[in-house]
Amino acid sequence: MHESETIIKPKSPWFSLNLRELLQYWDLIILFVKRNFTSLYKQTILGPAWAIIQPLLTTMVFTLIFGNIANLGAAGVPNFVFFLCANVAWHYFATCLTETANTFTANAAILGKVYFPRLVMPISTVLTNLISFAIQFAMFAIALVIYVVLGENVHPNLFMLLLPALVLQMALLALGCGIIISACTTKYRDLRFVVGFGVQLWMYGTPVAYDIGIIPERFMGAYMLNPMTPIINAFRYAFLGTGRIDWGFYAIGWGVTLALLFLGIVLFSRVEKTFMDTI
Repeated sequence: MHESETIIKPKSPWFSLNLRELLQYWDLIILFVKRNFTSLYKQTILGPAWAIIQPLLTTMVFTLIFGNIANLGAAGVPNFVFFLCANVAWHYFATCLTETANTFTANAAILGKVYFPRLVMPISTVLTNLISFAIQFAMFAIALVIYVVLGENVHPNLFMLLLPALVLQMALLALGCGIIISACTTKYRDLRFVVGFGVQLWMYGTPVAYDIGIIPERFMGAYMLNPMTPIINAFRYAFLGTGRIDWGFYAIGWGVTLALLFLGIVLFSRVEKTFMDTI
């Protein structure tokens, strides 16, 4: 008799994204969103008001230092609403990126006990921060209406309809970058200490604390390759009427966003099968 040996092993494709399975776990995503948002403001005096206080204080600092002292705002546009517009957008992206980058390490206890699609965790993080973004955007909308009523030089226009696309791009970009870092963090823990510093550097490489007009023309092409730059420019043009939308670079930004998301899913798919052995 001939002996035979059968080896059973899991499938390990280099790219694994089961959207149908993710949809089946939609209730779990909503449950994690509720848990994340509740735990974020649990045992705090001001609660969700912190979602407004953080970008508001940052905007006030930017208005004082970068606007009034350094004079880096846009000519003719009130400094406060100019910086608030970019801060609301940037805060959503930066928070999503930072928290998504800690997906594996922050949820190791849960991920090691029960199976569910691991992408549920970063997706729930992005959706949780979307609630905070909605609160912050409402604050910005109120400030914008006040400036319009006062007759200030702000001109909201029909490009405001791009808001869902801009928010979606920020979410996908943060998700892609975050899961890339999260996948690498399982082996290289040093990345945890680099993320916060890297996000700060990225902010100063994006026209959040200044007007894009200060960038020399010879560097503008390379500067616009930052996918967050066309997004911030589009925000300000749509709601304030300042600057312009560079459609070519905006399309390139979408290409970079989708490429990073694809790369992130590839790395995530490879790491999620063995991360409990290394985390």
